[in-house]
Amino acid sequence: MTIFIDIVPVVSIIAGLLVLLAPKLLRYVVGGYLLLVGIIGLVQ
Repeated sequence: MTIFIDIVPVVSIIAGLLVLLAPKLLRYVVGGYLLLVGIIGLVQ
């Protein structure tokens, strides 16, 4: 049995948890999230 998970929601959840745990990292988390979503969008 294979389970397919879309990567964008997983990245969103991880980014949200990082922002909640360390608010000072907000700009880095947002920047990293935007880069990942952009790269994933180009690859798919």
